[in-house]
Amino acid sequence: MKDLLKKLRKYEIQIRKAINSQMQGDFHSIFKGSGLEFDDVRPYQYGDDIRTIDWNVSAKGHGTFVKTFREEKEQTVFFILDVSASEDIGYPGSTKADIGKEICGVLALSATKESGHVGLICFSDIKEKYIKPVKGNLQAYEIISTLVKLKPQSLKTNLTKAIAFSLNAIKRRSVVILISDFIDEGYFHNLKALARRHDLVIIHISDKRETRLPKLGIIPIIDKETKRTLWVNTSFGDFRKKISERLRARKSELEQFSRKHQINFISLDTDEDYVPKLLRLFKVRNKSLKST
Repeated sequence: MKDLLKKLRKYEIQIRKAINSQMQGDFHSIFKGSGLEFDDVRPYQYGDDIRTIDWNVSAKGHGTFVKTFREEKEQTVFFILDVSASEDIGYPGSTKADIGKEICGVLALSATKESGHVGLICFSDIKEKYIKPVKGNLQAYEIISTLVKLKPQSLKTNLTKAIAFSLNAIKRRSVVILISDFIDEGYFHNLKALARRHDLVIIHISDKRETRLPKLGIIPIIDKETKRTLWVNTSFGDFRKKISERLRARKSELEQFSRKHQINFISLDTDEDYVPKLLRLFKVRNKSLKST
């Protein structure tokens, strides 16, 4: 636990130093989402978005009025983390699960220092853990401790159910950071609803061994989620090519979906340094926030 905290603090310091030097202080942060709250009404002016018209006030007969909004001072950040058995792929200490937990930890530490309320949902095909959003540094340490100690009850994955639970659990508009390998089907409808309601960030984690299978002849392959053993000939025909293409197609589809629905998307491999990609994500969000 102490080693993990030390590592997370190092990453957090690295991220903050890079942000200060590269952005010269002009940084809204990933945690300053686009959440707005109602402020007042004012008379309609040419060029105003008609969607902001307050019809109840306008109906009183004193003219047409539009709603004005202000940015919420405190943001709520929710981490939704896939802890199913497919996340256990990778080298010890740097599996997909390990990397996902590290990212949750470092971003939770950063979010609480931005005075944000931070919550956590861990899922497999059931809700494994729910921590309601609370403000303060102790919340970040509570999340990190929970992730270190967590032993999932189920091995399976169900993204559709996980997202449905999140839609019901997260009441106010929040920055939602969804971390998974996204090895599942049929979840795009719920993902679209999540993106419409919240400021969604998707972090896709993969491991090269999933797409670069060696030629080993006939070998046993264990499905971590079902515990079934399958014997496959890795040297036969285009077996390895089909596996690789299927996973790449899945990732490409998710990336295109994210672009279409204005979802921030990054993809990480277990053997790469994720800090530079998080920094690039901050830059993208910073630019989009300044343009709104």
